[in-house]
Amino acid sequence: MTNTLNSVIDQIAAARAAKRTLRIRGGGSKDFYGNPLGDFAVLDTRPHSGITSYEPSELVVTVRAGTPLAELEAALLEKNQYLPFEPPQFLSVRAEPALVSGSTSTSSVRTDGGSTVGGMVASGLSGAARASSGSVRDHILGIQLVSGAGDVLNFGGTVMKNVAGYDVSRLMVGSMGTLALMTEVSLKVLPIPAGDATLGFDIAQADALALLNRWRALPLSINSSAWVDARGSALGKNALLVRLRGAAAAVESATAQMIAQHGGYLLPTESSPAVWRSANSHTLSFFTPPADDLCLWRLSLPAATPTLNLPHPQCVEWHGAQRWLWARASEGTALQAIASKVGGHAVLFRSSKMHGDADKAAGVFQPQSEVLTRINHNLRSQLDPHQIFNTRRM
Repeated sequence: MTNTLNSVIDQIAAARAAKRTLRIRGGGSKDFYGNPLGDFAVLDTRPHSGITSYEPSELVVTVRAGTPLAELEAALLEKNQYLPFEPPQFLSVRAEPALVSGSTSTSSVRTDGGSTVGGMVASGLSGAARASSGSVRDHILGIQLVSGAGDVLNFGGTVMKNVAGYDVSRLMVGSMGTLALMTEVSLKVLPIPAGDATLGFDIAQADALALLNRWRALPLSINSSAWVDARGSALGKNALLVRLRGAAAAVESATAQMIAQHGGYLLPTESSPAVWRSANSHTLSFFTPPADDLCLWRLSLPAATPTLNLPHPQCVEWHGAQRWLWARASEGTALQAIASKVGGHAVLFRSSKMHGDADKAAGVFQPQSEVLTRINHNLRSQLDPHQIFNTRRM
């Protein structure tokens, strides 16, 4: 057992003895997300870092939770591999297609903190490729955690078929640090595709959704998509961006077919990665608040949901399944009702500059069903019987 693991176990024991609550924190890049942080002692995961095992031939890496996400991605890149769900780090360059088709503009953006592997799992957030490559949860193989009772527990393993017992590893995804302390994670990784191309189409949202629904039924190498409302970006027009990834020949064939049938343009090859990093980390101009009293809302919906009759500019990702918009906190109940009606839910992702945490007074997440609430309560009672980690962030 490493010294840093012993250290966090000691911190949990001290909190348990003093009946204090601990807030688990890595780089703090997602402090804005979830219910207010609260005035709790911080358990810093960053000292417990490092890649403990990496088998490129097996496409599996095991890494400590405090490891900077950038460090993990750099190690994978050396072996031409990556995390296919592309977790957002909320620090990147901004790159958007300019008004002249096929060119891009790039500028630096301010960065705060640094995402960690534990934060990646705890937040459960995935990038634009989630609709085709799966989510964080789909790539978790195993996990080590420390419970509120101070016990070191291991679940899962390093192979996809390890299904003995409850899949606690995946239950930790999106738990926001409220169940237990993650100390080590095993992840499935993939080779970086040889072919990569980003196409742009200047079309309205309804046409973009119709095209995406049609393309899903075809053998095209579509990896990511993002439709951006002209009212909410610096592009000056509606734009559907589509990334193709896979075998080089398949990407080349799909590119020619899609442009020939639907018009559009091909972005320069060197611009494609920067555009999607910018989309994933919310440095596209759409994600700049249009007014100081507006919050960023995230709607998770069935992909086939048609255009919603909303007065707000939107950014649509995951082939229609994820929709972002700026609205006031007071509109939350209406947005949640709209999302619920079509089988989805709405989350207040970022509060406004003007009101901050006051925007979260009515709650950030859509209320759970009675069944899910009971399951969550039972899980918490097993993993954190002394409520060491009950910060109520979700």
